[in-house]
Amino acid sequence: MEEAKAETKLLNKYGFHVRPSTQFMQKARDFKSDITVEVEDMTADGKSIMQLMALGAMQDSVVRITDKGDDAEEAVATLVALIQSRFGGID
Repeated sequence: MEEAKAETKLLNKYGFHVRPSTQFMQKARDFKSDITVEVEDMTADGKSIMQLMALGAMQDSVVRITDKGDDAEEAVATLVALIQSRFGGID
């Protein structure tokens, strides 16, 4: 089983609010692997909008993404790119 990890900062103005959390969850669900998102000392299932929003991650928060599964590298790269794109410019 493949494992991939990455860290990035949330660049969008309001962090993981409803729309970015929804986009992240939808992208995460495109992959078979298990995706975990960590912000500070809190952890969330990357495929759960409620858990993502509960992280309370705001702009400039460091987000750690860990993925375990056959498509882990692709999933982490895709999710990091989504965050770095400011979720397509959504603030």
